[in-house]
Amino acid sequence: MRGVEDVRVILLIAKGVAFTGLFAAALLSTYLLLSGLSINDVSKWLFPEQVVFSKEDRLTLAKSQDWSQYPVHRVTATGYTAGEESTGKTPDHPAYGITFSGVKVKRDLYSTIAADTSVFPIGSVLFIPEYGFGVVADTGSKIIGDRIDLYYDTVQDVYTEWGKKKLDVYLIQKGEGTLTEEMLQTLNEEESMQVFRQELMSEKE
Repeated sequence: MRGVEDVRVILLIAKGVAFTGLFAAALLSTYLLLSGLSINDVSKWLFPEQVVFSKEDRLTLAKSQDWSQYPVHRVTATGYTAGEESTGKTPDHPAYGITFSGVKVKRDLYSTIAADTSVFPIGSVLFIPEYGFGVVADTGSKIIGDRIDLYYDTVQDVYTEWGKKKLDVYLIQKGEGTLTEEMLQTLNEEESMQVFRQELMSEKE
């Protein structure tokens, strides 16, 4: 008898779960109908994608601030990837995509970049016109003095979006020699930047 009771309990729970699922689906359908939203809109809200700014977006950001209040440095900037062509590491290497600081390479609102740490210590935040914000997370054997290396996801991005440029960059914050994933995440979730991100997204719609 005990086994029968257990089965009945399981069936009741299953019915409850099924009813709850149907009820939730009905509510969602009603909401979408009344709001005019699509299921894709809801998906984007639940699972937001990483925003990658276009060149025009970065120019807009550059013009939106008074950068003259920050120390300016003249640098030669090149681009690099996590791949073998830049780091000598293949995807199966245990340190693939890991910077000198220990964080993973990232192209985001605040991207990881490489620099001479005697000039820009690890954790330093730079604003690089036409690229965006860069956080010093990495080093390189050829990155000495006034040279910096900007991270891109692909080799094609390096060549089509950057190449090699000599330009002025702005030191927003001098690093203290350390950088963690939490620190990088905090920068990318900065409230003021989210407002700017929303403005950019609304302009694209």
